[in-house]
Amino acid sequence: MKLFVSEGNPHCLKVLAVLKLTGVKCDVQHVNHEEKVVPHLSRPTLPALLLPSGMHLFSANSICRYLGEVSGQPSSDLNNQWLEWEASELQPAVAQALHLAVLQGKGSEASSALQGQLSYLEQSLCKKTTPFLTAEIVSVADVVLWAALYPILSDHGLVLGDQGKVQNWFERVGMLAACESAAQEVLQGKGLKSEALKAYMQKQPAPPHSQAQKRDNQPCNSPEQVADGDRVMSEEEILSATVTWAKGLADRPMISDRQHPILPKEGKRNILVTSALPYVNNVPHLGNIIGCVLSADVYARYGRLRGWNVLYVCGTDEYGTATENKAREEGLTPQQICDKYHTVHASIYQWFQVDFDYFGRTTTEKQTQIAQNIFWRLHERGFLLEDTVEQLRCEMCQRFLADRFVEGTCPFCAYPEARGDQCDKCGKLINAVELQEPKCKVCNQTPVVRSSKHLFLDLPKLEAPLEQWLEKSMGSGDWTANAKQITRSWLRDGLKPRCITRDLKWGTPVPHPDFSDKVFYVWFDAPIGYLSITANYTDQWEKWWKNPEQVELYNFMAKDNVPFHSVVFPCSLLGAQDNYSLVNHLVATEYLNYEDTKFSKSRGVGVFGDMAKDTGIPSDVWRFYLLYLRPEGQDSAFSWADMAIKNNSELLNNLGNFINRAGMFVSKFFENCVPAMDLQPEDKRLLALVGWELKQYISLMDKVKIRDSLKCILNISRLGNQYIQVNEPWKKIKGGDTDRQRAGTVTGVSVNIACLLSVMLLPYMPTVCQTIREQLNAPPTVTATMLQGTGNFVCCLPAGHHIGVVSPLFQKLEADQIEDLKKRFGGQQTEEEETIWNKPKASTQADVVTQPATTSAGQTVKNGADPERAKELTLAVAGQGEKVRALKGQKAEKAVIAVEVDKLLDLKKQLALAEGKNQEPDQTKGTKNTQHAPSPATTAQAVINKADPERAKELTLAVAEQGEKVRMLKGQKAEKAAITTEVDKLLDLKKQLALAEGKNPEPTLTKGKKK
Repeated sequence: MKLFVSEGNPHCLKVLAVLKLTGVKCDVQHVNHEEKVVPHLSRPTLPALLLPSGMHLFSANSICRYLGEVSGQPSSDLNNQWLEWEASELQPAVAQALHLAVLQGKGSEASSALQGQLSYLEQSLCKKTTPFLTAEIVSVADVVLWAALYPILSDHGLVLGDQGKVQNWFERVGMLAACESAAQEVLQGKGLKSEALKAYMQKQPAPPHSQAQKRDNQPCNSPEQVADGDRVMSEEEILSATVTWAKGLADRPMISDRQHPILPKEGKRNILVTSALPYVNNVPHLGNIIGCVLSADVYARYGRLRGWNVLYVCGTDEYGTATENKAREEGLTPQQICDKYHTVHASIYQWFQVDFDYFGRTTTEKQTQIAQNIFWRLHERGFLLEDTVEQLRCEMCQRFLADRFVEGTCPFCAYPEARGDQCDKCGKLINAVELQEPKCKVCNQTPVVRSSKHLFLDLPKLEAPLEQWLEKSMGSGDWTANAKQITRSWLRDGLKPRCITRDLKWGTPVPHPDFSDKVFYVWFDAPIGYLSITANYTDQWEKWWKNPEQVELYNFMAKDNVPFHSVVFPCSLLGAQDNYSLVNHLVATEYLNYEDTKFSKSRGVGVFGDMAKDTGIPSDVWRFYLLYLRPEGQDSAFSWADMAIKNNSELLNNLGNFINRAGMFVSKFFENCVPAMDLQPEDKRLLALVGWELKQYISLMDKVKIRDSLKCILNISRLGNQYIQVNEPWKKIKGGDTDRQRAGTVTGVSVNIACLLSVMLLPYMPTVCQTIREQLNAPPTVTATMLQGTGNFVCCLPAGHHIGVVSPLFQKLEADQIEDLKKRFGGQQTEEEETIWNKPKASTQADVVTQPATTSAGQTVKNGADPERAKELTLAVAGQGEKVRALKGQKAEKAVIAVEVDKLLDLKKQLALAEGKNQEPDQTKGTKNTQHAPSPATTAQAVINKADPERAKELTLAVAEQGEKVRMLKGQKAEKAAITTEVDKLLDLKKQLALAEGKNPEPTLTKGKKK
């Protein structure tokens, strides 16, 4: 492995400290801040860890967690929750504080920026009986939080208030040699006074203000709240939530079915949603789908739930050279190609349940009429220029080459695969003739330069009105940070005239007589498709597109499309001077990669839209996972292993488990009828917690924070699971009247939470939402009530309400299924691999694992090591471990936990075999292959002699955590029976630890007694 770090980067302090603490063998290479070490990422990202497999980890916390796992310190639930809190809550505040202190010299304001997070950390430490965050010994979470706070807390000149517990904890962690050494290496041990830190901060963008998204410093993913529901709710909040609950379903009309055509309405919020038009002859991959159509679909569905008047339009972009080439390849006309692939696109989006109001296309008469009208208005107002330009012409293909069919070396950054219009690496616009060593992408010949007369949009002349409009739109609308940054970089470099014509045949014809042999360039023509597609939907299209006073326009796209939607297209409409509706909210994603590489149809790498339905995984699960990792702030990567973990942990064990249990309790214990509910203080506090998450969901969705809003849904189901687990209605239903009443209350509240979740899930998983509503027989007015205003969690399934038939919502994704899919979409296989892939399997996975016979010292097993299988199983072990920890944290039934522990142990055995290790002790030494049943004494001795260091490490942490639990119960003066149960668990864990260490636990346990 190789770790790339840079001096002065606080994130690098985290990973170096954890690396030194764990002692994992890894080369460390120091690079400068701007060096790009991770392929396929659009910008330099440090720290980065190069794995033996060739893959990269480029999140500091992910690297730290990985190093901990590799060193034999599995990450506990609490450890993971602290890491998530650090990333989502502490780190933004630290970035704000560092910016104020280092670059602006405002130390007092820096202290204020961190006050809320430090207070929360102080409160959490005050509750603990251990010196560190998760146990008696230091954890990865301790080091990560220490490193994040090091530049601030190591500066004694800052006044941070009464944070004694935090300061003591900070000093304890900082005394570790690993932390001292890392701080010296990254920041010269100087904290805020480090010149390297200042140099690093000067290259970072200014962070957004921390108050932009208030979460009371205790977010939905804060460690303590996730771990035990300990978020502080005020008496006023609890009372308000109880009053809201009691109101029940408001006497509101149902959200009416859409009546087409949808037109703007007076007094309503009129939302026009567009997603970037997909190019017709490219089958969209997962990154294309999440970047535009799926994200827009979620927001459009949400807007309809809120009662807004929403129109969502999209369609295929069909003109251009690529269509001509595809037609030539397939022996069809360009129109036939467009007809064929338009149907392919429509089918894919239909399967993904993308709910367009109208999905059109650009090869229409309306497109010609509207584009030519805008052209003439620009011409009449003096916003077009004529000029003779040099173009690349391929003599082999006998035509001028469109930009997308020229590739060469970027003249700015020397990237060798720059396109003829833009470099994907540095983002700069390029004229094709500026490329070094250009090649025709069709025939790979070197094109020649020829002159041709063209028309240009005079962008410099439109720059002033554009900047005036941008200032207003960005100030009042929800533009993503990358959209703002890309747009400003264009303006900073100064606008230049932009060619709007091309020497092609397949396109919208230029109506000017001097240019009758040309068509409009795609980036002048294609965005006009939004207008023409709407015009094909309704002849009253101008009520949407020439009505900026009543209409809010949302554009969804990937970041590479930003300049054409924020600069070029708005300039066309501003220059036309026809009162066009311009974009109010420009929502751009970063890129989604595939397993840390790029999607490639030609190489067979990645899942494309027409392949997803053949995987057997429901479209709702695809939607969930793509939205869960939606690249909102930085590039993200699709991973089969992670998809399985998220499906099995978040959907199956968290969300599905809660909703199914709530419904099953009603069916099994109360004859399908919601029981009466007598709310106790615990229930009212839960109502307040759920109501708070609902308000966060609405606040985030209003701001198009689609991924973060999804986490609120999962937090609510997590709260519900904890509520059920603590109250144990399946036990109380067997007790007296008081216990039965309590079981009824818990069941009634839980099934109402499940109904709320069905409403919140609709934009994300429409089929699952409908299934839940049918199972619960949910009233049709529930949506309008729950999502009105800032959110209202009401009792929508009152006592006496009859529910339907309850059944599981999700299925587990098995490891062998995921492994098969990863191989299938991993790229081109050799002929031998393809033969194996297509050959029917002769045995099950278990058969394959147990087949190899063991020769002396297990040589066969060692020689049968399978590195690829080992990688898969490493992730499977991590996922199963996470599941076991979640069940333990939810206090699940012992039998349920035992089943999952057995699965975990089996996976670990398979992993050992895949790594070429001999899993069994050499019990046949000196004997023939005949096996004899060993005596109990022999078995005990064999177990004692077989130490398991890896298992011992896990159990050491488990013993520490269980010991902490026992001490906490004793400190709370819990009932003796409860303490005894936990003490028994602790003793059992200690026994397992002794065995794992190769010790005989019996003498200790039977001291002073005869057997």
